[in-house]
Amino acid sequence: MFDLVLKGGTIVDGTGQDGYLGDVAVTGETISAVLPAGELTGQKSAQEIDVSGLVVAPGFIDMHTHSDFTLIADGRAESQVHQGVTTEVIGQCGISCAPVNSPGDISRVAPWYTDQAKHDTWLGFGDYLDVLDRTELGVNVMAFVGHGTVHRAVLGDQLHPGEAEDVTEMARLVDQCMDEGAGGFSSGLEYFPGSLASPEHLVPMCEVAAKYKRLYATHVRNRDTHYDLGFAEAIATARQSGSKLQISHIQPKFGAPDYAMDHTLEMIDLARRHDVDIAFDVIPHDWNHTLMAAILPKWAQAGSVDDVLARLADPESRARIKANPQPMWLIVNAEKWSDIVLLNATVNKDIVGADFAEIGRMRNCHPYDAVLDILMEEGENLMACMWSSKSFRNSDVELCLEQPECAVISDTVAIANEGVLKDHIGSLSGYGWAARFLQYYVRDKSTLSLEQGVAKLTSIPANRLGLKNRGVLAAGQQADICVFDQVNIASNATAKHPRRYASGIAHVLVNGALAMRNGLRTSSNSGQVLRDFSASG
Repeated sequence: MFDLVLKGGTIVDGTGQDGYLGDVAVTGETISAVLPAGELTGQKSAQEIDVSGLVVAPGFIDMHTHSDFTLIADGRAESQVHQGVTTEVIGQCGISCAPVNSPGDISRVAPWYTDQAKHDTWLGFGDYLDVLDRTELGVNVMAFVGHGTVHRAVLGDQLHPGEAEDVTEMARLVDQCMDEGAGGFSSGLEYFPGSLASPEHLVPMCEVAAKYKRLYATHVRNRDTHYDLGFAEAIATARQSGSKLQISHIQPKFGAPDYAMDHTLEMIDLARRHDVDIAFDVIPHDWNHTLMAAILPKWAQAGSVDDVLARLADPESRARIKANPQPMWLIVNAEKWSDIVLLNATVNKDIVGADFAEIGRMRNCHPYDAVLDILMEEGENLMACMWSSKSFRNSDVELCLEQPECAVISDTVAIANEGVLKDHIGSLSGYGWAARFLQYYVRDKSTLSLEQGVAKLTSIPANRLGLKNRGVLAAGQQADICVFDQVNIASNATAKHPRRYASGIAHVLVNGALAMRNGLRTSSNSGQVLRDFSASG
């Protein structure tokens, strides 16, 4: 007898194969059968849900998030479950919650940290995963270890990448983290302290990832003027270390030449022909988001938050910051302030959603001064302040989506619009990235077929990550399932109202338990911490 049968839906199994009318049976945490409609007739089940007219797909796998701490603070992952996500991969862009040298270091390295969260503390990576294990999770979680966190564990905030013995110690720490359950290694080379590192510093750590057959995921150093140097560095690091390379959110940024995406794909193709294992992913929209503090040059980011605030208040330091010829966003130097919006702030909540041309007018100052003033006003919440800019080309996103190895990611955090995280935000599309992908690129623009689109959210990331029993609807797989309305699926988030849940998701199962039923969130949080994998694909 089955525990549950989803009856009469359009089965889109995640492999890219054509959909068909069928039934899915679940027993415990596992899919028992996936068969054409009618072939389960006569079989008994404890409950049956009629899903006719709906798409039945594997649960979506978001292989690039920053929910390392938000899941500790509130494990329900409401913003993700409400759009069909059943698995998240955290620890990206070189940022992870572990390892740390003392519990006091957690607040310094944890992304989207909030002191309102009550939680156990940790030191090592295994300790951190144990704390996650004790948390009621709405999604499954795979965790990468970040280069930036490892660097800080060895060198603190020192403004150098480390001597040979320091790099050896970093590699040893990465090895220990892998042994304790890290699913891969990541770097963020546009962020401090990743901006200090060169391939010779990263290769020994990537060799550890290669030893464990796990991914090296990188936010490359540059995706604008010198995009080719940034991508070539990532390829060279993978080539030298033998690691499997995942280029995170690959689309070039404002300032790159028109041909940058085509050229980048040519570089990847050539490297592959010489046995470098490379894949990549994209954020499914043309807005780019990051921490506002990332606009500061690395010398201005060094030290404590108080050190950064002191520099912002000092007229001479501020003038040096504004004169930086190569900020993280060239759209700032181009002064396209109407294409940059404030996404998240604590002190300045009232102007969230406004663009910086408007904010400058409101404050009767230059928009760049408004940026630095807002950072200063945010005080200890400086690192929670975020902005978005129209820095990507939609044509680049579509070109990437046409590549079979491309996955779709959120680059966001799992949060909720009530509870301890109600004031947090991860990105402009954090509450609707997967829904918007299926709404805009699949249904409205037909850039991909429904089957191809679902594969980019399911089997493609699962295969790349080495998740052998997820990402496909088939007997014996974990029962992570998303049932959605292809016609009505939609993101409802806007710059002014970024905390609106997606619509069109009918049912979500996580490890066989209904996390959403009839469009409503249940009280079930049956996610698991994943520690058994080896990267492939």
